[in-house]
Amino acid sequence: MHDKLIKKYYFINSLDTNNIKNQDRETVIIYRNYSSPKPNINEILKIKNILKKRGNKFLLSNNIKLALKLGLDGAYIPSFNKNYNHLSYSTNSNFIIVGSAHNLKEIKIKELQNVQHIFVSSLFKKNKNYLGLYRFKLISEYTKKKIVALGGLSKENLKKLKLINISSFAGISYFE
Repeated sequence: MHDKLIKKYYFINSLDTNNIKNQDRETVIIYRNYSSPKPNINEILKIKNILKKRGNKFLLSNNIKLALKLGLDGAYIPSFNKNYNHLSYSTNSNFIIVGSAHNLKEIKIKELQNVQHIFVSSLFKKNKNYLGLYRFKLISEYTKKKIVALGGLSKENLKKLKLINISSFAGISYFE
């Protein structure tokens, strides 16, 4: 599996121009700052402008309405967000909506939320949501949506994605 064929999603919490500049143009940047109660619109606009010049797509986490208002490329719906309000918003055909899930019930919710890609976790990171390769492959066969591997990916275990036939992955530590 060649690196250029793999779609990558990078979660960031703040503006770090050095780290963003190290990413290739195919990497989609997802801004998710859960430590702040209100989104920092100035920071989001700065990131948007940097990524637009570089040619990267930029998604905002958990605020589809703001992502549409600011003209971003899309939005990310975390697993804990179970509402369907965004279905009444009018979007253009290029607007991407992705979401994460940890089990079959959450995958079905993401399907009802009409996401294009479902981030299933945790593939390698041994936390409370740990699935491992076998359960990850099994659970991802219950949907026709595109699946993105999430959790604990490193340059060493990236080759294991071939075993589960996944061409997209997301993370934080892999990119830093």
